[in-house]
Amino acid sequence: MQIQAQAVPAVGTPAPDFTLFSHDKKEISLSGLRGRKVVLLFYPQAFTSVCTTELCDMRDNLNRYTALDADVFGISVDSPFTLARFHEDQQLNFPLLSDFNKEISSAYGSIYESFAFGMRGVSKRSAFVIDREGIIRHAEVLENAGEIPDLKKIVDVLGEIA
Repeated sequence: MQIQAQAVPAVGTPAPDFTLFSHDKKEISLSGLRGRKVVLLFYPQAFTSVCTTELCDMRDNLNRYTALDADVFGISVDSPFTLARFHEDQQLNFPLLSDFNKEISSAYGSIYESFAFGMRGVSKRSAFVIDREGIIRHAEVLENAGEIPDLKKIVDVLGEIA
């Protein structure tokens, strides 16, 4: 299977729609969240140190995002079963979505064609803020998986959206 990332969608353009299964095996569609502010956090893999740090920081500060009327979702290429265990082990308080087929990570320009240990098609660490009409208001895609997106910037952008 050849994995090829598309260009990162530009700020001001419609966010690519998707339907993915969550850690609790529920289907979640971006179009179904219209009318809500949405934060998408793509991350390489569950149970790795930087991903755990990032998602636990989000867990511990989720009230900042909910106070701004935003829904937060983590997305990785892990299976829903792996995500369920990770969600439980880390006591996360927001849904994790499985992009096992790598289509959504690719559509958001957030996938490594080649990653550590010869793995292919692992999500890049990235963050997108999507407004109530489904328009991308912030996009940050990191090449270095050891870095974490600018969470303060995410909060600032959410605060600017009516």
